[in-house]
Amino acid sequence: MRSHDADVLIVGAGLAGLTCATEVLRAGFTPVVIEGSDGVGGRVRTDAVDGFLLDRGFQVLLTAYPTTQQILDYDRLDLRPFEPGALVRIGRGFASVADPFRRPSEAVATLLAPVGSIADKGRIARLSLALRSRSVEEIFEAREETTLERLSDLGFGSAMIEGFFRPFLSGVFLDATLHTSSRMFEFVFKMFGAGPVAVPAEGMGALTAQLADDLPAGTIRTGTPAREVTRESVHLESGESLEARAVVIATDPVSAARLANLEDVPPYLSTLCWYFEAEEPPVNRGILVLDGEGTGPVTNLAVMSRVSERYAPPDRHLVSATVLGKRDPTPSLLHEVRAQMRDWFGPAADDWREIRSYGIDDALPDQTPSAGGVSTRPVLTESGLFVCGDHRVHGSIEGAIQSGLRAAEQAIVRLEVSG
Repeated sequence: MRSHDADVLIVGAGLAGLTCATEVLRAGFTPVVIEGSDGVGGRVRTDAVDGFLLDRGFQVLLTAYPTTQQILDYDRLDLRPFEPGALVRIGRGFASVADPFRRPSEAVATLLAPVGSIADKGRIARLSLALRSRSVEEIFEAREETTLERLSDLGFGSAMIEGFFRPFLSGVFLDATLHTSSRMFEFVFKMFGAGPVAVPAEGMGALTAQLADDLPAGTIRTGTPAREVTRESVHLESGESLEARAVVIATDPVSAARLANLEDVPPYLSTLCWYFEAEEPPVNRGILVLDGEGTGPVTNLAVMSRVSERYAPPDRHLVSATVLGKRDPTPSLLHEVRAQMRDWFGPAADDWREIRSYGIDDALPDQTPSAGGVSTRPVLTESGLFVCGDHRVHGSIEGAIQSGLRAAEQAIVRLEVSG
C-alpha cells in the first residue's frame, strides 16, 4: 500500500476545490478530491428537472473576470449572453436601461427612461469610464465604505439609487441595504462594463463540470463526507482514513470553519430562487428584470429560456424569480410572489407552473465593512491546513477561483520543499 493516497487531498468539489485540483495536477502532483454530496459543483450546480435546467439559485458569469478567463475554456462552455442592461419595473410599466457603450442604439431611450435623472445617467457613464482606466488591484486597495455611501459621494440621487442601483445590486450582492463594500461594487460594476454577462448553454453547472471532466478518472470521490482532518490526513464518516502530503479544505463555509477551526469566516447571506414553467414568456428578451418599485418580494426575474433555449423544452419557457433573505418557500410566500407577477404581467402569470424552489442559506459572504469588508484572508492555518473558498478572497466566481489557485500554489510550495 502506498504511504500516501495522494499528494494533495482536497475536501470539497465546488469551484474553489476543483480549481485547486486542476492547478495541483498541472504542477505534476496527484490530487484527490473528496466530496460529501452526490455530485460536483457545490453552489455552482445545475439540475435537470422535467426537461428544464435549474441552476441552484440564480447565477451568471461575468465573462470579463480576468482569472476566470484563464482557468475556464469559454468556447467549450458555449456561452449565451444576456442583453446588456435591465428592464426596470417602475410607474406601472417597464423602463429599459441599457449600457450606452455596448448598446449605443438604445442610448436615447435609456436617457429618457423614468429611472433617475438625466444627470444621474451621465454619472453612470462617467463612472463606467473612470473604472475602465482603473486596475482591479487599485479598486481593491481604495478606501472602503458602503456602496450606498459611495453612490451618494458620486452624486447619485435617491430616485436612481432606489429605482436602479438598489434592485440591481441587491440581486448581485444579496444585500438590499446597499451596505456591501464599495470596493466590491466598483469591481463588479467594472466587470459588467468590460464584457458580456452570460450563462453556459447547458446551465451554470457546466463551469464546475468542465473542471471536473478535465481531471483524470478516479480523482473525485463523491458521496464521501469528511468527519475530521489533520495536516496530512482526512478521516471520513465511513471510518476510512486517507493520507496525503497536504490537505486543502474547500467546503461550504460552515464546514470549513468546523474542519479547519477557522474563526475568520464571515457571516453568509441567503437567497431563495423560484423556478416556473410558462407557456409564453412574460418578457420576450434575455434580459434581467428588476423591481424598481420596491414592492417585492421578488427583487429580480429572468426568462432563462430566452438566454439559452436549452434551459427549457421546446415551446416552453423557464422563469427564474429571486427573493432575498433566508425565506422558506411557504404557500403564503408563493402567494405573494404570484400576486406580484400578476401585477407585473397580468393574469397569464397565474398559469405558471411551479417547478422547484432553491433556498441557498450560504449563498454569498457578507461583504459589508462592518463584517470585515473585502479583504484577503490567510490560506494556511496554524495547524498546517490549506483553506480556499470565496470567503478567503471575495464573494464571486472570480473570488472562488482565485482562492483555489492560491491554496494550490501554497500547497505546491510545501510539496516542492519537502521533495
